[in-house]
Amino acid sequence: MNHILDITREHCPMTLVRTKLRLAQMTEGDTLEVLLSEGEPLKNIPRSVQEQGYRALSIKHCGEGTYKVTIEK
Repeated sequence: MNHILDITREHCPMTLVRTKLRLAQMTEGDTLEVLLSEGEPLKNIPRSVQEQGYRALSIKHCGEGTYKVTIEK
């Protein structure tokens, strides 16, 4: 199942907190598309989720400083 989380208006550390909470609610094998802003969230989210044992599958630029990070639980 595919899930979407928009944290473009959030700031660290809430970006990571909201991402981890959503991942905790998901089933193994599900994917989460996280919409986030460039800067700290873009640098920290992929690294942090991989440290937690999840897979950051892709990072795509969506325009206007927004990115989509796809994570597999």
